[in-house]
Amino acid sequence: MMKMILTLAALALSVPALGVDSSVPLLAVTPGAGGQVIGVPGASLPWLLLFPFLPALLLAFTAFTRIAVVLFLLRQGLGSHTAPPNLVLMALAVLLTIFVMSPALKTINSEAYQPFLSGALSFNDAAEQAAQPLKSFMLRQTRAEDLSLFTGDDKTVDPQQVESVPLAALAPAFLTSELKTAFQIGFMVVLPFLVIDLVVAAVLTALGMIMLPPQLVSLPLKLLLFVTVDGWHLLVGSLLGSF
Repeated sequence: MMKMILTLAALALSVPALGVDSSVPLLAVTPGAGGQVIGVPGASLPWLLLFPFLPALLLAFTAFTRIAVVLFLLRQGLGSHTAPPNLVLMALAVLLTIFVMSPALKTINSEAYQPFLSGALSFNDAAEQAAQPLKSFMLRQTRAEDLSLFTGDDKTVDPQQVESVPLAALAPAFLTSELKTAFQIGFMVVLPFLVIDLVVAAVLTALGMIMLPPQLVSLPLKLLLFVTVDGWHLLVGSLLGSF
């Protein structure tokens, strides 16, 4: 699956749009006076510059942003800054992202990746085929007002036609919509914990225990509430249902 994700990055982030000839090797090995000399052809330089950004770009084109933001807002609302640790939250976000994106990944595998491996499609054609399911997913999650913000008055862009929406405009519009949706979900998640914090602070103040940090009392109560309502099941189910 991870190999498929990396392949998706290579296909969806269409290199021909950068003007790179896919027939040019990334590295050129030529004999020199002291042995072999390894050089980088100028036409392949955009490839090498793009590689460090592929994971971030790929995650920005998927459901990862919404899921990760909600999970970190949940931890903030609980008031536990170290549990669950970042690694656990990131792992859960990645696994949920793979689950949400599995229909698009299967389509890309059958219509772009496998034909590309068998030689039935060129790299350019495979990139175009791979971009369509990804753009369809992104377009379904993008608000019309966010898309119009980046397309402006371009009459050639029709939200009902995936092919007419350029990826350069769809990507920031999708990410903007995802952040808005994530904060909306995060607000509903954090609100009950905020009520507990306010009640605990009011009770402690009324009892004259102003030296006792409210977090010491509210954290066990918030954890008890979260466990009692089976919070992880509800949260994960709500996130998956939001797509």
